[in-house]
Amino acid sequence: MNDTRNVTDEFKGVPEEDIVSTLDARSHNLVIALENTERDFSMGTIVRSANAFGVRHVYIIGRRQWNKRGAMMTDTYLHVHYLSTTSEFVEEMKRQERVIVAVDNIAGSMPLSQTQFPERAVLVFGQEGPGISEEMAGAADRIVAIEQFGSTRSLNVATAATVVMYEWLRQYVLTK
Repeated sequence: MNDTRNVTDEFKGVPEEDIVSTLDARSHNLVIALENTERDFSMGTIVRSANAFGVRHVYIIGRRQWNKRGAMMTDTYLHVHYLSTTSEFVEEMKRQERVIVAVDNIAGSMPLSQTQFPERAVLVFGQEGPGISEEMAGAADRIVAIEQFGSTRSLNVATAATVVMYEWLRQYVLTK
């Protein structure tokens, strides 16, 4: 069989629903959320990284439509939830007893290197350019920034998301 899907050899020839079930059974506790105000291309890349790192649930806050090209169909193997507003998202995370950790290099953020993530974290990433909304900054339990040493003001949001997701995995999955 010539399975051209972007899946590991373990999943070649396996039906999509069986892949989802297998990945759900291996689930760890990380959840991510994306504020979607501009239909940012970076969102697809973040979803692809989330899939690679075993994230099972992604929340899209705002517009339902987003550029999935960068996801390379990996969004079909995880659970994407849509919420219209930040307040809906915050209520849902409270219901799930999750700690909202926003990622942005704004005033009041703590350095990533000094962050011990909560195990029941939901990592929130804003749009490329504007970052997280003021409402999300106010709702977050904490805000984390990646330390930088060059001349650029910020990393691409997809790059930042990948770094921060990996750090959560390092703290809770890779060291066990």
